[in-house]
Amino acid sequence: MVTITVTPEQLSGLDLAPVQSWLEQTIDLSLNRIDESALATIEKQVQFDIQFARQEGDPRELSEIPEVRLWFIRLDSVHPWFPLCLDWQAGEFTRYAAMLVPHEFHRVDGIQFNPEALDLFVMGKVFVLADWLKKYQLPAQFRLKSLAQLLGYDLDENFLAQL
Repeated sequence: MVTITVTPEQLSGLDLAPVQSWLEQTIDLSLNRIDESALATIEKQVQFDIQFARQEGDPRELSEIPEVRLWFIRLDSVHPWFPLCLDWQAGEFTRYAAMLVPHEFHRVDGIQFNPEALDLFVMGKVFVLADWLKKYQLPAQFRLKSLAQLLGYDLDENFLAQL
């Protein structure tokens, strides 16, 4: 696993250098191609260490802090395929989704996403990732199905075959 640290300065400057640096060290983005072995080196590897100082008693989760959310919105717009890099088992994809999808936290039930916004996010990611994986001729169906299941969606095989 890889931990990418994001400092307060990088958050406020919308600086994606920590992600860019890791990607450049791990795969050669200049080749504009990714094969199965290159994908294996980045897939499900990343955890984030978001360093954002909060005042004493600030009850907000990181995904409720505008500066943090904005940094993730920028990351998602520059690298919309980045969810493939996240450590899904450690909950990084769910946290990533929380940065981009309106939600509320409940003490008992945990995170509750806005249902319509979550629908749009999941389908948007499925379409982006399906195209990205297809571009590099990488297997997509299992990856897309697994990603959707993390957020409670079960994608139909016939639907996935159309992508």
